[in-house]
Amino acid sequence: MHFDVVTFDCYGTLIDWEDGISAAFARAWGVDQARHREAVLRAYAAVEPQVQAAGFRVYKEVLAETARRVADHLAWDAGPRDWAFLAESLPAWPPFPDTADALRSLHHAGLRLGILSNVDDDLLAGTLRQLPPVFDFLVTAEQIRSYKPAPGHFLACRDVIGSATWLHVAQSWFHDVTPATRLGVPVCWINRKGEERGVGGAPIAEFPTLEGVVDSIVKT
Repeated sequence: MHFDVVTFDCYGTLIDWEDGISAAFARAWGVDQARHREAVLRAYAAVEPQVQAAGFRVYKEVLAETARRVADHLAWDAGPRDWAFLAESLPAWPPFPDTADALRSLHHAGLRLGILSNVDDDLLAGTLRQLPPVFDFLVTAEQIRSYKPAPGHFLACRDVIGSATWLHVAQSWFHDVTPATRLGVPVCWINRKGEERGVGGAPIAEFPTLEGVVDSIVKT
């Protein structure tokens, strides 16, 4: 595969958002993270798209409302007084073990790198402190005023890169694979958990880690 530009979804692809979210809820309620992890993540996956679909609001507000609804869904009483706990935890959500090396390899190979993310600029800035300084551009929901799977991120990226050949790399079938495919953007699906393919998307490749992307682009 030959491309000039590689973009990434951030949370779920570069950053272990599941660990970050489940840890934040565990701390807020003083419960065991491992015991409640799957219930929290199932509720979060169901609720967050509903909150985003209700109309644009900054991602801090999305996270606060999502946290409140997840707690209601799980019937967790005596929650935090300030629902900002989830947004406050976001900059500390950990990168996946393969993230830094993959980004450095692609950068050293001369590719332009970007992030297309459903977050606020300042939240992403906090996350970037954990990653190598390799990104040429960032496209956020705060800039676009919409959330993936709406097409705004991808259309803005095309404006930035022009006619350069472009690969998008992402974990979320709903937020990234389907809209990228619909717009004719080649996409690599990072399937870390061995999930079944969704509908409405056609990735050009599927890898369990980012190492597969590096091998396909840099080492071929």
